[in-house]
Amino acid sequence: MWRYQMTQSISRRGNCWDNSPMERFFRSLKTEWVPTTGYQSFSTAQ
Repeated sequence: MWRYQMTQSISRRGNCWDNSPMERFFRSLKTEWVPTTGYQSFSTAQ
């Protein structure tokens, strides 16, 4: 994080709304955009 001058963000305990946009994105990525068998190569995924 320091190397790339990024600030780490941690959700408050018990607050489910802080992280919901990213959770939704990764759920869609895993279930809708990536085939269950994966990709044969990087160029195919691209």
